[in-house]
Amino acid sequence: MITELRAQNFKSWQDTGTLQFAPLTGLFGANSSGKTSILQVLLMLKQTVEQPSDWNEPLYFGDEQSLVNLGNFDAVIHKRKQDLSLNISASWKSSISVDIKEYIRFPGVQLPPNVEMLRPGRDDRGTSEDISFSTNIARSAINNFYYETNLARFDVRQSDLFRCYGLRTTLTQTMEIFSKFEEAFENLFSRILYLGPLREYPRRRYPWAGDHPIGIGQYGEKTTSALLSGRIRRLPIDEQIPKWLQKLELIHSYDVQPVFDKGGDYELLVKQYKDGPEVPLTDVGFGVSQVLPVLILCYYVPEGSILILEQPEAHLHPKVQSELADVLIDVVKNRNVQIILESHSENLLLRLMRRIAEEKMSADDTALYFCQINDGTSEIERLDMDEYGNIRNWPQDFFGDATGELIKKTKAEMQRRKVME
Repeated sequence: MITELRAQNFKSWQDTGTLQFAPLTGLFGANSSGKTSILQVLLMLKQTVEQPSDWNEPLYFGDEQSLVNLGNFDAVIHKRKQDLSLNISASWKSSISVDIKEYIRFPGVQLPPNVEMLRPGRDDRGTSEDISFSTNIARSAINNFYYETNLARFDVRQSDLFRCYGLRTTLTQTMEIFSKFEEAFENLFSRILYLGPLREYPRRRYPWAGDHPIGIGQYGEKTTSALLSGRIRRLPIDEQIPKWLQKLELIHSYDVQPVFDKGGDYELLVKQYKDGPEVPLTDVGFGVSQVLPVLILCYYVPEGSILILEQPEAHLHPKVQSELADVLIDVVKNRNVQIILESHSENLLLRLMRRIAEEKMSADDTALYFCQINDGTSEIERLDMDEYGNIRNWPQDFFGDATGELIKKTKAEMQRRKVME
């Protein structure tokens, strides 16, 4: 699980400050306030990790087929100031134990030039699962990076660097130690799965070649493949998804059936009510096709995954947006999945606040932020939520000014009535 993130000089952010992440982390704010850019930091690191092994640039900014296409260094640096460097820091709880106790005790460990390992005061501590990472990248190349745990710290400065997080050296003992840190970094970002704000339009037929996708694609294009894969692997999708679709009052049930006149194709059929006919997904409300990928991703991914969801409430009725918050709470609490979301939904937030008041979700398990932008620079503030779900620092015009609209409407009505008299 990601526990902290900080970015400096990335797009509209001069400095995000150290953001504390929780099992359920939410970013709110106006359009173009910097919310998505925070998510893009994580996606940029993920696609850097997933590049072929012979790719050695510090960061992969992406292309048209990537999770995110950021162009190049000049395009992402804050206000395009070429003298600035890009700084990214992250902390996480690793599923890989980093045990370097025996090497700390061994006095003959060789380190490459410009690589420093700071040993702790004691040498009898065992493994560490809390890892911090930081990197500094200038316009032309990476400057340095470091890893830090309670056991030791590697500080690497312009020597044998591999991408923004790896070390390449012929010193066997050093690699035996350091490879664990590199493995932990790659493991973290391989567990991130992303669903974007624009989901694929429903289709009448979906191909499936028997594959078992890791996720459902950033547009939800592998939703049907995940349904079929989950059925074969006996995942709980066919139990959970109908339950939530009924609770959300969207449809009663669904089924995936082969199309016999064309091998390898399937159709996704739905019933809008219990005894209703089965019709293709294309023939029901658009919101169903947009929320279905969200539900399936939440219950398809393995435990320990990290989900990045952009506007999961898109195209949903306000009541359904509220109910969607309950889905996210269930996934976080019962599936050991971290969710990082960007949302514009007041209804979703209010449901989260209510569930905290009802003690169905702990305030400590949420980290909610409000973003805004001033003179081209983004600013962020954590919403101060107490154990009863109250937000003490509710931003002005957080979701617009509903009260102000009613006041102005009333004044206009009074003015018209006065004229009519």
